[in-house]
Amino acid sequence: MEKEKFKPFVPADRIMPEFTVTSIILGVLLAIIFGGANAYLGLRVGMTVSASIPAAVISMGIIRVILKKDSILENNMVQTIGSAGESLAAGAIFTLPAVFMWAAEGAGTPPGYLTIALVCISGGLLGVVFMVPLRSALIVKEHGVLPYPEGNACAEVLVAGEEGGSDAATVFAGLGIAALYKFIADGIKLFPSEADWAFKKYDGSGIGADVLPALAGVGYICGPVISSYLMAGAITAWFIIMPMIKAFGGDMIMFPSSDPISSMDTWGLWGSYVRYIGAGAVAAGGIMSLIKSLPLIIRTFRDSMTSFGSKDGAAEINRQNKDLDMKYLAIMLVLVIAVLVGTPTIPIGFGSALIIILFGFFFATVSSRMVGIVGSSNNPVSGMAIATLIISTLLLKMSGATGTAGMVSAIMIGTVICIVAAMAGDMSQDLKTGYIVGASPYKQQIGEIIGTVASGLAIAGVLYLLNAAWGYGGKELPAPQATLMKMVIEGVMNTNLPWTLVFVGVFFAIIIEILRIPVLPVAIGLYLPIHLSVPLMIGGFVKLFVEKRQFENEKEREAAISSGILYSSGMIAGEGIVGILLAVFAIIKVGGGRSLGEAIDISGSFSLGNIGALIAFALLVGTLLYVCLRKKPQAAKYDV
Repeated sequence: MEKEKFKPFVPADRIMPEFTVTSIILGVLLAIIFGGANAYLGLRVGMTVSASIPAAVISMGIIRVILKKDSILENNMVQTIGSAGESLAAGAIFTLPAVFMWAAEGAGTPPGYLTIALVCISGGLLGVVFMVPLRSALIVKEHGVLPYPEGNACAEVLVAGEEGGSDAATVFAGLGIAALYKFIADGIKLFPSEADWAFKKYDGSGIGADVLPALAGVGYICGPVISSYLMAGAITAWFIIMPMIKAFGGDMIMFPSSDPISSMDTWGLWGSYVRYIGAGAVAAGGIMSLIKSLPLIIRTFRDSMTSFGSKDGAAEINRQNKDLDMKYLAIMLVLVIAVLVGTPTIPIGFGSALIIILFGFFFATVSSRMVGIVGSSNNPVSGMAIATLIISTLLLKMSGATGTAGMVSAIMIGTVICIVAAMAGDMSQDLKTGYIVGASPYKQQIGEIIGTVASGLAIAGVLYLLNAAWGYGGKELPAPQATLMKMVIEGVMNTNLPWTLVFVGVFFAIIIEILRIPVLPVAIGLYLPIHLSVPLMIGGFVKLFVEKRQFENEKEREAAISSGILYSSGMIAGEGIVGILLAVFAIIKVGGGRSLGEAIDISGSFSLGNIGALIAFALLVGTLLYVCLRKKPQAAKYDV
């Protein structure tokens, strides 16, 4: 029996506003906002969150309610352009801060704004180039086979657009409350944004919490299971490994630290030893994730190549089966490679460009299909990045490109490929959403290009600004993923890592894998300070409470969970925006050698202290719980 042909929500013969001035302007604004917010979040906690659903909901709220227009395709274009910033942010913050950290250590100079922008935009455009020919094979031919969970969820939101106004208000409420909270905590500093305690009778251990909105929001979105894995890793580090080092270390001085272990506090133990154990665990987890995915990766690549460029069998070309012309993609590919090779400040030669094309095309193909099976959140981009960095660093070292120059070149290669893989996966979800609602693929693809350029320019500014304000690798911006990539490259290039500690982490990861527990979230919890895992766990507990609560019907339960997701997305964006604003304040001088950030800081004369911070955070979490449990006029389903 012949399979019934899928019918999109909007038929091909119906013409609606889609690629409009409104959708472009709104999409670009959201790409900049969510791209910058995700960059800030990733530099704080080492992870980013999807922008597609909040962008779609905000779009519906503005276009439908404020502008009094009604076009599902216009809303889809906004989320397509807006979500591009998330992909670029993920790839950029995973790698590029390492170059700034080397410069701060006296090795080389930090990259300029234009260099960062060109690298980010190049990676995004290559992701578009490699993904477009796969759309028909993966999105159309495999419809009903590859679920593309985020793409389907976003399509559900768009189709249920009647409720866009109230849902958009939920996002904006989270954004406003988080922005005010962040300004009070880290701007005027009425209370510290980090509460911290050490246990003297259990020497070496400690606990604390970064009482910030984005962390509670991420914990809610991730849910109780992932949050508990992160917390398990943190407890292992701060309540088992660190006290053991303190107990057995005594006055011993152990590399890489030059201080006696007996004189170290919890942060010294974490920074000198546990961070390397965690790095080994995360690297091992990423590589194991990649190895476990190898059969799927090989099958994916083979199937994609078999159906490469195939069409969906339509008798005639219409707006719903038209992609960007291959000649334009070829021109874009040549221009991108010319920019990467020809820009003097980007240390990428023809050999490195060849590595980028080969690895980029392979990982884009793999990523675009894998996210269709396991979703974007389970796409092993970090494993791909680590594998790329190891191979490219070895090749550069063999070719004579050693020292800082070779390491910076490896990071640039890894940045482009990381962005390519992230962009291809995100774009696949966007094209699936468009296929379901009946959008025009070639217009979406142009929208992705616009979003890439806009968010690339914005994220380059954010990275440059944050480095000027606080620098990377410290308590304000630990940049955990980039620190890990930096350690991997230094280990391969210079062989100067504390390998004993790294291998402790590797074998810890192997034990976790043997126990059939997901390695990466536990390893990340081990690698990050416990102060990040605690608020994530609290956010996860809120979601668990909502999920277990008794509701009148299933629709009310789904609406409660979905409201929390939208409010959490707003909190993440709100904190990110104010975080970037405070970075501007940190570099604006107002006289007397003080910055504007120092001028508005009242902590020297008055502060509510750790207890005040915990009370403020409890009130913030209370707003999240209230939003979830308040009575909804109608129920809508948003699965993420």
